[in-house]
Amino acid sequence: MDLDEVLGGLAAVGPFFTVPYGARPPGPGFRPLTELYGEALGPYVAEVGRRIGTGPDRVAASTAQFGIVSRLWSLGLGCAALGGRVPDLAPERVWWHLPDGGSLRLWLPAPAAVLPAEALGETVLGNLAVLDAALRRAYGVSSQVLRGNAASGLVGSLRVLLDRVAGDTAVELAAALLADGGALAGTGEFVHEEGLGVAFVRRSCCLYYKVPGGGLCGDCVLRTR
Repeated sequence: MDLDEVLGGLAAVGPFFTVPYGARPPGPGFRPLTELYGEALGPYVAEVGRRIGTGPDRVAASTAQFGIVSRLWSLGLGCAALGGRVPDLAPERVWWHLPDGGSLRLWLPAPAAVLPAEALGETVLGNLAVLDAALRRAYGVSSQVLRGNAASGLVGSLRVLLDRVAGDTAVELAAALLADGGALAGTGEFVHEEGLGVAFVRRSCCLYYKVPGGGLCGDCVLRTR
């Protein structure tokens, strides 16, 4: 797996899939995700809350988690689709930076360890477990909401990927994670039909409807109640 080549191909998919890779960060301010999940978590959630207009509350915490996990899925799922393997996405191996304007940026330091494609769920959800534990302690966000966010982020990344890249491997990996016995089983209903695309209805709500002017997401459980 030539990670430079794979990540270059991913950058063509879209900005959410773009992750620089190399011996030096692509600019100042990048720090390991271990720091974000620790002492920087409060300031980060507060900044997300400021941007969406809720303050540093449970809604901001859920929104922050959703943004992080969506980036991790985009990176991991994209690498699996294009290169057949995934980078090790343990929190100490992925670095982050939140610019004054714009969304979270990630950077992968070189050299990166790579894993079989089948390790996608383990490496992304292993990373997320550290973040989720901190968010539950500090903000009281439920496990159901956080797992639902992870499932929704996975399917969202898959939908974008399938619009631009042949993604049989990506579909198989996502389906296995969401199926009975998978790591995200019970989070919602996943449907993939050849020629029609991917759909998902989750069994929890990410709380974004509480954001001023937020409304309901396309896969929200509240749409079916």
